[in-house]
Amino acid sequence: MEGIQFILATEIPKVSDIPEWINALWTWVLTDWLWILRAFVEIGALAIVLFYIFTYLQRSRGWPVVLGFLLVIAGTFFIAILKLEVLSWLLQQVFLFTTVAILIIFQPELRRLLAELGNLPLFTTDGSSQLDIDVIVQATDRLSRKKVGGIMAIEQSVDIHQETQSGVLIDSVVTPEMLESIFFPNSTLHDGGVVIHGDRIMYASVIFPLTRRIDVNHTLGTRHRAAIGLSEETDAIVIIVSEETGDISYCFDGTLHSRVSTARLKEFLSEKLLTESSPEEEPGAFARLRATLRDLAEIINSRLRAKEEKGN
Repeated sequence: MEGIQFILATEIPKVSDIPEWINALWTWVLTDWLWILRAFVEIGALAIVLFYIFTYLQRSRGWPVVLGFLLVIAGTFFIAILKLEVLSWLLQQVFLFTTVAILIIFQPELRRLLAELGNLPLFTTDGSSQLDIDVIVQATDRLSRKKVGGIMAIEQSVDIHQETQSGVLIDSVVTPEMLESIFFPNSTLHDGGVVIHGDRIMYASVIFPLTRRIDVNHTLGTRHRAAIGLSEETDAIVIIVSEETGDISYCFDGTLHSRVSTARLKEFLSEKLLTESSPEEEPGAFARLRATLRDLAEIINSRLRAKEEKGN
């Protein structure tokens, strides 16, 4: 018995024999066991935010700037390793203006990103749209059959007129006959696009900004380039009818979907403009939070789908 006690006493170290840093670490783990959960939450949140930002910027005009900025950072580390003092000082002076440069260069992307976040159901109480989708689809079908060129921008949370500062005020109800008369070749308003807000045509003969992307198909005409440019600057849905072929296209979030059918167009408009909640009953806070999480997932998925379509 005494022999067994001697062996146990020699094999098991006493508390006083354990290094102090191990005791401190164990005490910290016992007193603050939530640190693992907090670490997972922070790492997960940062990963999602960075992934969303890079996915968002990869399809924007600012993506080459991001690549250039990453190259500058890599060059800074390389210069620091070689201890090149003059180049290091020059790069430090350049980085002083980085914050201002980012705000200026990525101003359209930041505005659209904030507009999308502000337009989530969590921060809005009225998610229903007054636009009659069937009217838009019917007007688009008529223009397509007659091969009358047209471009219609459906305004959402970002004011399109603030982006263009052009056009003629119409302020009339959206009807197929009205849209046909506007885009009729002999009409004085047929040049340019139409801005639709809710169930009304607000402006006609609007000049939309052309995209500056270099990866756009060179065969695209001015209407399609203007649709891409406007959807890059705002969250508008832009519908285009080709004057040469009568093909229907729509553009959203900088991605052009060409040669779609009226059924596909109606499906897309219903997905983006209609809500599942009843207009008589306003959704509660929990329902809006659930809808917000669903919309965030849809935004990320749409970025991924657009990236895959662009790669194909």
